[in-house]
Amino acid sequence: MKFFVTGVGGQLGHDVMNELLKRGHEGVGSDIQENYSGVADGSAVTKAPYVALDITDKDAVEKVITEVNPDAVIHCAAWTAVDMAEDDDKVAKVRAINAGGTQSIADVCKKLDCKMTYISTDYVFDGQGTEPWKPDCKDYKPLNVYGQTKLEGELAVSQTLGKYFIVRIAWVFGLNGKNFIKTMLNVGKTHDTVRVVNDQIGTPTYTYDLARLLVDMNETEKYGYYHATNEGGYISWYDFTKEIYRQAGYKTEVLPVTTAEYGLSKASRPFNSRLDKSKLVEAGFTPLPTWQDALSRYLKEIEQ
Repeated sequence: MKFFVTGVGGQLGHDVMNELLKRGHEGVGSDIQENYSGVADGSAVTKAPYVALDITDKDAVEKVITEVNPDAVIHCAAWTAVDMAEDDDKVAKVRAINAGGTQSIADVCKKLDCKMTYISTDYVFDGQGTEPWKPDCKDYKPLNVYGQTKLEGELAVSQTLGKYFIVRIAWVFGLNGKNFIKTMLNVGKTHDTVRVVNDQIGTPTYTYDLARLLVDMNETEKYGYYHATNEGGYISWYDFTKEIYRQAGYKTEVLPVTTAEYGLSKASRPFNSRLDKSKLVEAGFTPLPTWQDALSRYLKEIEQ
């Protein structure tokens, strides 16, 4: 199969391209930078064809994807800076990327009759209660601009196409860019104690594992909404930090605090990020390994 992948300079896009090429698929990567800007780890993604593309430019989106003429598009590009998205002067740009760019891609996929995979987030829900969110739940109440614009992207895909996978993920970590694990390791090197919230509950997602699942999905016609995080149970950010330090051999003490005690961030965060992943198994897909196992592999990958 031939794939077009957006956001290959990011954590997930990098791993998706590597997984595609490892399986013998053809892949063309894109991102906003003129040249591939992700981690140059000698993997296949750095050797794959690359096209610079600003997804907010509708004409460019149509031209580039039409020329590639893929069987499937895996859309990993997004505005993900959650707090910055709340700034008044950024809202229009966030919406142009997460909603407008997604609509433009969906329109081309419809024209070419190709599959589209859209990566979404638990932030489309209001994060209340303790029940895990089911993939086909339509009780959307995003708490912030990021969640609202990602929801608009979901609707653009589901209302335009029949051949789509909308995959919601949470607490993502991978090689490229910043993530919670890298931040906690840096803080743990210079502090004897760290305060971490213990009332936001979810499960981490390792992009390396998620990439395998996304390619599995695209090799089928089992379209629809899915939730995908690593297995291993629901935890708090506090629990996650404790395990990061344990596996990394840090002696840093981790102190649990509530979100209120920690202090408000600009964007409201969901307390309940539990995602129900049972639909994956029902559809015959192999679940992701446990987050504990993923963390162990990731720490080796970044040589901790």
